[in-house]
This record gives sequence, C-alpha cells and structure tokens, in this order.
Amino acid sequence: MNSSLEAMPDALLAEFQVLREEFSRFMFAYKFGMDEVTTKVSILQQEFKHLQRYNPIEHVASRLKTAESVLDKIARKQCEPRFEEIRAKITDIAGVRVTCSFTSDVYLISDALTRQDDLTVLQRKDYVAEPKPNGYRSLHLIVEVPVFLSSGVVDVPVEIQIRTVAMDFWASLEHKIFYKYSGDVPPHIARSLQEAATTAARLDDEMESLHHDVHGALPPVPVEMANGSIPIPDAVLARFAQQRVTFAPLI
Repeated sequence: MNSSLEAMPDALLAEFQVLREEFSRFMFAYKFGMDEVTTKVSILQQEFKHLQRYNPIEHVASRLKTAESVLDKIARKQCEPRFEEIRAKITDIAGVRVTCSFTSDVYLISDALTRQDDLTVLQRKDYVAEPKPNGYRSLHLIVEVPVFLSSGVVDVPVEIQIRTVAMDFWASLEHKIFYKYSGDVPPHIARSLQEAATTAARLDDEMESLHHDVHGALPPVPVEMANGSIPIPDAVLARFAQQRVTFAPLI
C-alpha cells in the first residue's frame, strides 16, 4: 500500500477507499458504454461486409479518457466535482471514431446508428456540411446508451465522430501541429492547413464521383445471404424450401 495512505487516520482511509470504488465504477460505466457503441458499429461493419456489395467502414477506434484527464476537464469547465454533475456536463469521456470511405458514407453510418431504439441522440454537430474556421470536417454525435449493470441501468453519454479517411488524415496532422505550438499556430501554417483541408474536401468529392461512375449509386443493394461468411449448402436450402411447401400447421 502507498505510504501516504498508511499514514491516514482509519476514518479518512475508509472514506478514501469508498471514493476510489465510486470513481472506478463511474469510469467503468463509460468503458461499458463505449463498448456498447463499438459493438453496434462492428455489427454494421459485418453486415456491410457479408450482406451488401460494399462496406463503407474503413476503421473503428475507441478511447476512454484517463481519470487524470477527467479531473483536468472538470477544472477547465469549472464543473462541480460530483459524479452526477460530471456525467451531465462532460460528454466526451468515452469516444468512438468511425472512419469511412466517402462523404455520403458519413451520413449513411450516422443514420444506421441513430435510428436504433436504444440510442438517444443528445447532440449533433455537422462539421462536414459546415466546417470549422480552421478547416476541420467531421460529424460529431453525442449519444446516450443504456448500460445494464447488476445494480441497474445507467445511461452513459458517448461521443461518436464519423469522418472520411481524408478528413481523418487532416485532423490527425492538425492535432499534432496544434500541440507542437501549444495552440498558438503561426498564421502561415494555419493558412496552409486551411488550404490542405480544402484540398482534402475536393479529393473526397472526386473519389466519390469516381466510385459512383464505376459502381453505381450509393448505397449498394443487398446480395443473397449465401455470399456471407455463414455457409448455407444447397442441400440445406433445398430441404428448407421443401419444408415450406409441405408445412401444415397443427390444428
């Protein structure tokens, strides 16, 4: 045990341990909420891969803020340090990022997620349609997902970012430059970033147009289940078809 804890009076030590337990449960709820959203995206990814001609999801990543980062944000936002207040005012503790192929895919994936009954959209910011002044483009969603624990249901906010590969490349570069200059990016570099964002947006449009010319309208139509990863032999299909023809319900 840490020597600083050993020096604590028993009553204070007990209170400290209770706080640790509460903080751990609080953070795990966000991890579970993040896992729920990641699973939803993974299911969509498998559906697109096996049941449709085209899979728009290129990559999925998730991240959970550290406890230290949560405390830093509490201080910056002047949020009351109670778990109920933190959950209400800090909505990006858990995050999922979906990288897709084309701009139209951003909205396709967003619609597929947000029409699910157990997801509640708390906030939507469309930086694809209206980029930030620095050129940043992405679709941001704050959704609330129910997490079913042994003690009951906890509604957890999770941030979802959906962007194209080009948008993600630009955002990654901008993030590195921003931190290199501690947020004070020189004007000439900021202008170059804006120009690069315009170029990336034009590349998105040109690549989607090319894809449309080659493969037709997006999204593509579904294909038969036999093309999926679960094998269904012809003999099984024939038997099932015969069962459907001869089935007579019991009276």
